[in-house]
Amino acid sequence: MSKPLALSILDLAPIAEGTSTPDALAETIKLAQLGDALGYTRLWYAEHHGMASIASSSPEILISSAAAHTKNIRVGSGGVMLLNHAPLRIAEAFRTLEALHPGRVDLGLGRAPGGDGYAMRALRSGGGEEFSAYLAEMMAFDEDNFPSDHPFSRVPVAPGGIRLPPLWLLGSSGASAQAAGQLGMGYAFAAHFSHTPAGPAFEAYRYGFKPSEAMPEPRTILGVSVVCAPTDEEAQYLSYSQAVQWALFTTGEQRRLMSPEDAHARVLTSQQQSVIDHQSTLWIVGSPETVRDTIAEKAESSGADEVIITTTVHSYELRRRSYQLIAEAFGLVPR
Repeated sequence: MSKPLALSILDLAPIAEGTSTPDALAETIKLAQLGDALGYTRLWYAEHHGMASIASSSPEILISSAAAHTKNIRVGSGGVMLLNHAPLRIAEAFRTLEALHPGRVDLGLGRAPGGDGYAMRALRSGGGEEFSAYLAEMMAFDEDNFPSDHPFSRVPVAPGGIRLPPLWLLGSSGASAQAAGQLGMGYAFAAHFSHTPAGPAFEAYRYGFKPSEAMPEPRTILGVSVVCAPTDEEAQYLSYSQAVQWALFTTGEQRRLMSPEDAHARVLTSQQQSVIDHQSTLWIVGSPETVRDTIAEKAESSGADEVIITTTVHSYELRRRSYQLIAEAFGLVPR
């Protein structure tokens, strides 16, 4: 008998028009508690900057908040954009989280800046070619294995007596898959926005995998974007908020997430419509049965061990309903 597919939540903390940022952040707690109750495996927060429609700029703060309001679900970053931070700072933050919530925290790391070029400059973000050096430095801090003549060998990581939680590398092109395997980390692929097939990346990851204490076996997560409603028609209607939001952002317009009514009334340029036509092929939209079958097929065809779901709709209540319908369709065991 095959092992049931593990499902998780990726929360981007969307800010809907007609609501406030405090509303969006309060919703992260409600969704965390729902995911915990429904039996989702983990809840991750992504780091984004300079975006009017997203409130997840500080994953470590959202992780701490969610962990304090839940009991069982794993909480982590999907991911921390390491090039935006001094490696020592991330080592300190996630050791602190692990000490506060032992055995429940994940540290997912990405190389993208999580924002545009202006945000990169404001963050003093490093270039992509520096990612390997940043990662090696963070791990050297955690493992206390700088050479004795290295200036950082004299810097103790506080808090001491604790190690970083399990590490995951995030990717969208497959470039980091083999590195994740060789370092004994988990590997998560962002199929919710990348048209690159995940299967070859997962194969490269498993082929090069070397067990580590935190990750004795290879572990893969497939990221997908899903809108689920009682009917295919309602789901398609609700999903248009995300579609128009993506088109506007891609063409340089920043605003909070529109209602489906306003989104359908929006007149789009040919370029914006082209963006939707291209990107919407990645989104899973439909009834519980439609969504279940599509997620299961994508997981099986790519070889994913787990699927992490991000849902973007205008109504926070209907967003929570989407996750509940998916949990019921897959027969997750409520806690």
